[in-house]
Amino acid sequence: MVIVLGGGLSGLSAGYYLLKRFGKPAAIFESSNRLGGWIRTENHPDKGFIFEAGPRTIRPRGAAGANTLEMIEDLHLPTESIRSTHIAAKNRMIYAKGELCLLPNNLGGIFATRPPFSKPLYTALFHDLQASSKKIKYGDESIYSFVKRRFGSELADYAISPMICGICAGDAKEISVRFLMNDMFETEQQYGGVVKGFFLSKLKGRKEVRDGHINSPGIFAENMPSLYQRAVKERWSMYRLIDGLETLPKALETYLRSRNIEINLSSECSKILFDDDGVRLKIRDTMVLAEHAISSIPSYRLAACVKDQHPGLAGQLLAIPYVNVAVVNLQYSGDNLLPQRGFGFLVPPIERRPILGVIFDSCCFEMGENTVLTVMMGGKWFEEYFGQNPTKKDLLDIALKEVEDILGICQEPRFSRVHILEKCIPQYNVGHKQVVEGIRRYIEHYNLSLSVCGAAYDGVGINDVIMSARTNVENLSFS
Repeated sequence: MVIVLGGGLSGLSAGYYLLKRFGKPAAIFESSNRLGGWIRTENHPDKGFIFEAGPRTIRPRGAAGANTLEMIEDLHLPTESIRSTHIAAKNRMIYAKGELCLLPNNLGGIFATRPPFSKPLYTALFHDLQASSKKIKYGDESIYSFVKRRFGSELADYAISPMICGICAGDAKEISVRFLMNDMFETEQQYGGVVKGFFLSKLKGRKEVRDGHINSPGIFAENMPSLYQRAVKERWSMYRLIDGLETLPKALETYLRSRNIEINLSSECSKILFDDDGVRLKIRDTMVLAEHAISSIPSYRLAACVKDQHPGLAGQLLAIPYVNVAVVNLQYSGDNLLPQRGFGFLVPPIERRPILGVIFDSCCFEMGENTVLTVMMGGKWFEEYFGQNPTKKDLLDIALKEVEDILGICQEPRFSRVHILEKCIPQYNVGHKQVVEGIRRYIEHYNLSLSVCGAAYDGVGINDVIMSARTNVENLSFS
């Protein structure tokens, strides 16, 4: 039997793909009293709105996006899309220099000078052409350093830094360029510049097509999922599940239980021991024997489980840091309170404000006569702004003050919810790729009956953690 540790989205997905590929008996052990991990939906159908404490939308991009849509289609879950022409897809903002700044949303926008930038964005391309090439020691640098070096400090401060806040609540001056711009970094290292490399690689690509050297495009080389084909045809920018994102882990739970997959709640693993027969796991003071274990739990929790027998592996797992995030959901009466409609705004760290950004939920999807906002707070700067143990009231008061100062909404919300998500997002700091490679190399070297999947290793997005589970399952072989 294969055991999956963790009942978040990656763990449930691992159970799903184990069933699809092997039809093998499997058991999932989750330490908390609920499934879904950081995905948590609070539905208020009588009032016409939804609160999401975690992610709320999914992007239908690339093979990983197609993979998620294939799962959603298989589970028969209804979706609601935002097309590229929707205001939430077009209008994305940052708060900088005392005002909400609308970011360019078309090609023409890069030729105009718009705040907070002091010159048109197209000039950043000339900066890249003029910048000297630099071979980076150890093959990695911060995404901030890379963007500043190639495109200038304004783009690093007011575009990339807030983007990293929105994606992983991290500091762009610490996050690896390979986290978000690996292809661009590789292009620069190979050709000496990003723009130069883009055109040279295009020319090389055309030659390879003529010579017949292009490889097939991954897991969907034969046929893309029909829902993905529809998303491409209809130009989806993003989508959600009709009753909130938590319907996905709930549907996976139903699917797995109906096929005799054992799912155990309040079942924390405290020790893992490996031997020639497979793996033994101590769960609620009982030793459970398995042929193989797939860990989707946070890397620091896995480290605590393996430290006695494999302290070297534990040390590498502990090298991945995590941050705390506070999420404040707010519902106001009236649907016309926002000064500018759009997806929301992010706040560059250089502004020194105690929030990461605000999502305009009621602009993205229909929520009746309500203005619904989600304020994201903390991340890398959680303790700096809020101390070690802020109360939920403290965080709510700060969120309301920021909403009033930036958006001009002075009325009290009719309903609010505060979640403190402790150590919820792993940080892909400089050198992270090498850390993950080292972890997997250790597991392979010692022939451990263990796979690791999830946000700590293969990306923090919904598509990433599902694809991580699939890839790890497909790498298994059983006699």
